[in-house]
Amino acid sequence: MIQRETSASVPGRTDEPQGPVRTCVGCRRRELAAELLRVVAERDGNGDCVVTVDSAGNLPGRGAWLHLDQQCLDSAIRRRAFTRALRITGPPDTSAVVEFFVVELEDGKGRADPATEQVAKNMSTP
Repeated sequence: MIQRETSASVPGRTDEPQGPVRTCVGCRRRELAAELLRVVAERDGNGDCVVTVDSAGNLPGRGAWLHLDQQCLDSAIRRRAFTRALRITGPPDTSAVVEFFVVELEDGKGRADPATEQVAKNMSTP
């Protein structure tokens, strides 16, 4: 049975969230879906799973949600949360998500976290 959480608000209350609420797989905090990044698992040519960013929110398949925060990404990778949340077998390739975070941190803060850049370099080298 699929349970979907709706945000049916009580008339007159303005403190309730407006829109669907999702849970970050890194920190396990609940936020509005609009404030989180959706990632999905796709199969590559070898049959392995690759976790990709779904910034438009329209890729097919089961999604996982993540804050745009380096600590959430590190925690999700360390705890193998993508494997459980996306219901896939084997360790997925998360280099696309790590690379997305490197680009976002460079654009948003002016510089990327050196640890994130190192992880991205390690994942991209064969």
